[in-house]
Amino acid sequence: MTAGDQAWRISAASPSLPEIHRSLRVPRSSSFFRTLLAFAGPGFLIAVGYMDPGNWATDLAGGSQYNYALLSVIMLSNFMAILLQTLAIKLGVVTERDLAQACRDHYSRASAFFLWGIAEIAIAACDLAEVIGSAIALNLLFHIPLLLGVCLTALDVLVILFLQQKGFRFLEALVISLIGTISFCFLLEVAFSHPSLLGLAHGLFVPSPQILHDRRMLYIAIGILGATVMPHNLYLHSAIVQTRDYERTPRGKREAIRFCTIDSTFALCLALFVNAAILVVSAATFYRNGYHQVAEIQDAYKLLSPILGITGASTVFALALLASGQNSTLTGTLAGQVVMEGFLNIRLRPWLRRLITRGLAIVPAIVVTAFWGERGTANLLVLSQVVLSMQLSFAVVPLVLFTSDKRKMGEFVNAPWLKALSWTTAIVIAVLNLWLLVQAIRT
Repeated sequence: MTAGDQAWRISAASPSLPEIHRSLRVPRSSSFFRTLLAFAGPGFLIAVGYMDPGNWATDLAGGSQYNYALLSVIMLSNFMAILLQTLAIKLGVVTERDLAQACRDHYSRASAFFLWGIAEIAIAACDLAEVIGSAIALNLLFHIPLLLGVCLTALDVLVILFLQQKGFRFLEALVISLIGTISFCFLLEVAFSHPSLLGLAHGLFVPSPQILHDRRMLYIAIGILGATVMPHNLYLHSAIVQTRDYERTPRGKREAIRFCTIDSTFALCLALFVNAAILVVSAATFYRNGYHQVAEIQDAYKLLSPILGITGASTVFALALLASGQNSTLTGTLAGQVVMEGFLNIRLRPWLRRLITRGLAIVPAIVVTAFWGERGTANLLVLSQVVLSMQLSFAVVPLVLFTSDKRKMGEFVNAPWLKALSWTTAIVIAVLNLWLLVQAIRT
């Protein structure tokens, strides 16, 4: 047995997120729906990352330039997300290690330190998009200057601390409420825009061959993929599934995987609706009326009400953006704690860890906003998604490797078909994101 395998088996000595580890009791021998309700929650915290402000620019650009054609890319990206989040659930439940801890156990100290640095950059990039998105929403709704709005987003640290003292369920409840707000807002936007149902169905279920021939279209498609599948979500999900106090037996773990997967899949279907709705609204509003270059959130806000002839359309759009940004910052700061504690085994007070995470995002946002204003924040939003794309494989490959290893997973190891599908997904993501990076450098 290697040192890494030995370390893998002492998870009880250093649980993930110790302040909330096994804090929510799962009723024994209860009905299906009561058990499902007990496990419900982590999937919604993860779904937040799939509808954050970083997704909005790519979805707006895709809809305004190519109508409904890229809906199939959103659906494919969502299927990849469901698969990868299921693997994260398996890792956390079976080994009782989050992905960061698993990497520290398995790899050398130098490799673990490198992966920690990569993960921190990814979280900072994601957090940056959320900070900017929230600041833009505050500016659109309340005319708060962008610079002041960026600074105000730091206050969400206090919200997390307050809610976690009340219990993890309160944090989950807030996140679910904000997801409900976002979903309702875009349900209204879709109704306002009257999309073509035939065009919508065609774009969703019939992939366009033009994607492979149109360089710009392929660039946006890969951008949608990079903005959808978030590396920090894999670390976070493998940690927060351990907040449930289920039976630590093969039967209990099998039940936990089953119900956590249902929770995650349902939540990610909501994320699919939100992402698809952004693109659908963009296509039905901008593409149909000849506005083919709408990629910035501020432009979409200014054009929605005049084009649709509905006064509140722009306000509903901005309200959804604010809910999206605030929701994402809540989960992003929690992911930062998982990554630092998991890779480095350093236990910082939660308020200090979250203050560090928020500072890493706010400082560059303040600098860019102060010197370049609105145009600079738009460019920074796009850059953050490119950085995220660069980091993704460093989380996906270890996750697939660990869940495919029988020594670590035992009877829960990936079946041959799942192993093949997982490695195919990992390779596709790596190749496409490498292409995106090359194109970003060239342009």
